[in-house]
Amino acid sequence: MEKLSRYQQLIDARIERTLFEGKPASLYDPLNYLMGLGGKRLRPMLTLIACDMMHGDINKALPPALGLEVFHNYTLMHDDIMDQAPLRRGQATVHEKWNTPTAILAGDLMLVKAYESLMKSEGIARIKILELFNKTATEICEGQQFDMEFESMDEVAVEDYLKMIELKTAVLLGCSLKVGALVAEAPESDADLLYDFGIYTGIGFQLMDDILDVFGDTEKVGKQVAGDIISDKKTFLLLEAFRLANDAQRAELNKWIGNPKAEPSEKVTAVKAIYDELGIQDIARAKADEYFKKADRLLEAVNVEEARKKNLRDYAVFLKNRIS
Repeated sequence: MEKLSRYQQLIDARIERTLFEGKPASLYDPLNYLMGLGGKRLRPMLTLIACDMMHGDINKALPPALGLEVFHNYTLMHDDIMDQAPLRRGQATVHEKWNTPTAILAGDLMLVKAYESLMKSEGIARIKILELFNKTATEICEGQQFDMEFESMDEVAVEDYLKMIELKTAVLLGCSLKVGALVAEAPESDADLLYDFGIYTGIGFQLMDDILDVFGDTEKVGKQVAGDIISDKKTFLLLEAFRLANDAQRAELNKWIGNPKAEPSEKVTAVKAIYDELGIQDIARAKADEYFKKADRLLEAVNVEEARKKNLRDYAVFLKNRIS
């Protein structure tokens, strides 16, 4: 874990030195505010881990790693607007602290700044990194649109939900790992294995995040707890609850889900009670574990010394166990 702490320190130092400046200040301040709220810095961590694992120079990986983190925060800024979320990492979201038009423009600017950082990638890897990033950014938009459309659909298949979170969340983790491998000029086969590792890890990560949303607490989660229930999001937990519910439980779910007049705290209590009756948290944990195991098998196939895989394995375990 010592090396993981070193990666974190490098990333934090790079972000602290990155100050977005320009006029009007009201456009640039939201960027610094959101980046300053902290977070796991998961995506740049994966980039540095992959680069180092494949015998690359992590200093060369820092610019694209920063770009991926800026891009991730751009998606958060716009997601919060679409979800009308009041909190992000325990603080007011940008659209709440400023206003929605400013948050939209500031998010657009963040995307530009992400490209600026990615363009600092060196050598022949730059083109491959930008091509991968363009593909990833497109897929994330597709995933977000699916996510929003699911909210108004009466039925969503679990398979469709899993594909949605692959697009919305997992592809950026896969991209982050592959960017690190590209900076290290790793063989394409290994870079692709790391990408797929990121896909499976990302799906497992999002399933764990779905659990955390419902069963975490505001202080630890840093955002509104049970926001997915309140906003009727078709998460794995809700879809499985509908699938497994008996007639009475299904009627109770239908009473709350999609009811604009439902009192939020009562709705959360009622839906969580059904989740508990059905053992939904354990089912979701088991599903997430399936994906983490698939990811580990892919890591075994990467053609590099076994000892160099330890940091990525340790980090995957950290993500898997992020709910105590």
